[in-house]
Amino acid sequence: MIPRLIIIGAGISGLTAGVYAAKSGFRTLILEKCATPGGVSTCWKRKGYTFEGGVHWLTGSGDHLPLNKVWREAGALKENNPVYNKDPFFVLETPSGELPLWRDPGKMYRTLLEHAPEDRRPIRQLKRHIRWFKYFHSPVTDIPGLERSVPKPWSPMEFIRMFPALLLAPWLWAISVGDYVSRFRNKDLKDLLGSIMNPGHNALSFIVTVSSFCYGDSGYPSGGSLLMARNMEETFRRCGGEIRYNTPVERIVEEDGKVKGAMAGGDLIESDAVLVSVDARNAIDRLFSPTLTDRWALKMRRRLRTGQCMFIGFGVRADLRELPKSMVFPLGKPFEAGGLSFNTLNIHNYAMDGYAPEGCTTLTVLLLGDSYSYWKAAREDGSYYDRKQDVVQRLCRMVEELIPSVKGLIEVTDMATPMTVERFCGNHQGGYMTLWQKHTLTPVAPLRYRKGIYFAGLRTSLSGGLPIAVSTGRKVVQYICRDFGLPFGGY
Repeated sequence: MIPRLIIIGAGISGLTAGVYAAKSGFRTLILEKCATPGGVSTCWKRKGYTFEGGVHWLTGSGDHLPLNKVWREAGALKENNPVYNKDPFFVLETPSGELPLWRDPGKMYRTLLEHAPEDRRPIRQLKRHIRWFKYFHSPVTDIPGLERSVPKPWSPMEFIRMFPALLLAPWLWAISVGDYVSRFRNKDLKDLLGSIMNPGHNALSFIVTVSSFCYGDSGYPSGGSLLMARNMEETFRRCGGEIRYNTPVERIVEEDGKVKGAMAGGDLIESDAVLVSVDARNAIDRLFSPTLTDRWALKMRRRLRTGQCMFIGFGVRADLRELPKSMVFPLGKPFEAGGLSFNTLNIHNYAMDGYAPEGCTTLTVLLLGDSYSYWKAAREDGSYYDRKQDVVQRLCRMVEELIPSVKGLIEVTDMATPMTVERFCGNHQGGYMTLWQKHTLTPVAPLRYRKGIYFAGLRTSLSGGLPIAVSTGRKVVQYICRDFGLPFGGY
């Protein structure tokens, strides 16, 4: 009898697991509460404009990396969405001109040094740190005792080359991005480097990201996150898998310690195993009866901090191809939104991506920080929509001041808060990932909880994001294959 697997959630981890499970011989069914695939990694349309809410760069997009093989095998990267590397990948707009952050490490070093010679020492150190992480990447490994249908090649050089990065990693892990950037005296450099990611993350994640930019990774797949998800869905169906949309799962059903299936719409859908590929933090309370009280689950409830953002999209009746793709604007007066204060504004320009009507442009702004409590209180006191509208209107005026060519031409706006993410994706506190803080090991859910129940994706590895989604989606199927005695059918 061919074992049946239910996967809860058609996000990137669920789709990846679905492809590998179907290739490994399981009868695989994905149950998704929304009407589209991708989970939190998705795009949406408003009056002809497409807003990219998921992918801003893709770790593993470089075809020299092992993770790239997983992306392609899972169907995310195909001929219909070639990857391109924007260069420069960030540009600081200053009164004296533009300060670009180039992909070439030597060019980056010379540009930063010319702009801020007083920061020669930290600039040289940044260059050295980036070089040490040149070969650092997420290794694609197998679990012990796995039977494979196709042998996977392995070379010890893959790990030997990463040795310098491993020596530096403990120091970077012990400080935050904010700590690392504060070592620079020049305000422009602080603004430019500090705009790359949430300052609360540890500096290890910062250096890994910048190094990936500099050495041929972290490009943008044409068509964005929704096309990636659609590609994966098509691959999954072609492998014999089934997806049911608009089907929220109420709970996992067990009897005498064995999995019976999942309850959806009041009906039991029977299966031999269930994979939870939605936010594990919410799943431990919502999908299990009684709720999970394992040590890791208790720690997760107590110590988890989520990475949150406010997302604002603008549809502009103008062709903005002459502007950089990612602009950072220092603000003379902080912008207040969601109970937070922002001294810079990052504006992403999609003029060349076909995300708008002919001659028009989509712009997006991400305001990173913990604003969930603010928006939750606004929802409860009835001021939620008025406060959203206030943020959009004030930000609209600010964008017109920063980019005078769009004045009077913004015709479509849209805003998502952490409450939006919580409502559509069920993520804890509306977080799109886990905030990996300095000197902290955030509790994570095990990929194999016990035979028949598994986790993948968000909250199963530090800190989250697309590389964690695809890698855990692959690896969890190895555990399932080992438990059910089937050979793993993938890279």
